[in-house]
Amino acid sequence: MNFWQALVLGLVQGLTEFLPVSSSGHLVLVRSLMGVSGDYMLFDIMVHVGTLLAVFAAFFKDFIGLFKPPFKTIGLLLLASVPAAIVGLFLSDYIDGFFSTPKYLCFFFIATAVILLATEFFSKKYSYVERPLDDRIAPSVGLKGAIYMGLIQTAALLPGISRSGSTIFGGTLARSKRSDVAKFSFFMSMIVIAGSALVTLIGGAKDGTLGDVAWLNVIGGMVVSFASGFLAIKFMMKLIEKADYKWFSLYLGVVGILTFIFYFCLGW
Repeated sequence: MNFWQALVLGLVQGLTEFLPVSSSGHLVLVRSLMGVSGDYMLFDIMVHVGTLLAVFAAFFKDFIGLFKPPFKTIGLLLLASVPAAIVGLFLSDYIDGFFSTPKYLCFFFIATAVILLATEFFSKKYSYVERPLDDRIAPSVGLKGAIYMGLIQTAALLPGISRSGSTIFGGTLARSKRSDVAKFSFFMSMIVIAGSALVTLIGGAKDGTLGDVAWLNVIGGMVVSFASGFLAIKFMMKLIEKADYKWFSLYLGVVGILTFIFYFCLGW
């Protein structure tokens, strides 16, 4: 992988981490289309760290507020992270196999397309008028929302299943306030990314492979993923208020069909 390919992959990661189209799936697909092969797990993790920093920059005040008593949101975030941590721990080898080939992305992209259509349907079905004294005001993300979002996030361990799309779907089913669901989803990503980065770096330090990494490519990818991720967050916050996901669903449906044709019918 050369420097310009690293920048392209950083851009892909930043734009697709927060838009409901699956960053992991697009990284696998775009890398395949560019003819980049090999083990790039560390690179993938570090461009994810770039988007983690984008969340920190976009929601700095909210992030600082997490560490003020009674620490309720931190507790809910940790609770929501448990299911994915358990599944990732016991099924990591099985899941990693899907990252080595884009062949099965078609099924996961189409699954995400269905999730997005369901999210739009339930968002409008559970629409709330958010004004003072209205007894139908949507609540913030509470215990129910954290559980729903945490359980559904486990599906996003597979490439092609959107983490933001699946967690927002969980928050929608819990009938939580849309803007709070988006922020909670983004903060959930920080825990997942930070944990994955820590495990990967520790593993690389133990086996001595960190010195073999093209760090210029990694840093370039991180910078681009941070900038594009920050813009994607701003766009997604506006999008979630409208609950308009059908165009993303259509896009993923088309990509899923094309991927199926290329890798199953044409044998790429």
